[in-house]
Amino acid sequence: MRLILYSKPGCHLCEGLQEKLEQIQNLNFELEVRDITTREDWLQAYQYEVPVLYLSNRQDAKSAKSEDLIEMPLPRPSPRASVQQLEQMLSKYL
Repeated sequence: MRLILYSKPGCHLCEGLQEKLEQIQNLNFELEVRDITTREDWLQAYQYEVPVLYLSNRQDAKSAKSEDLIEMPLPRPSPRASVQQLEQMLSKYL
């Protein structure tokens, strides 16, 4: 599975969540970080919402057909959540 983190430069909440996701060792997922400032549609959708986390059903989303690709939004974790708490939350979805 792949986790997609919509983020933007200079966002301390985004950076904190990314660091915690990268520290998770007991779950098997690939992390893709998408900079919302690189696409107008992402910017319009998430400019006031980042960080936003999605679960994708495809390992290689770039080669997947768009009709086969399912991205499910995940609940926003608290910025105060520990790595262990984040891992427990994600284990429900992965």
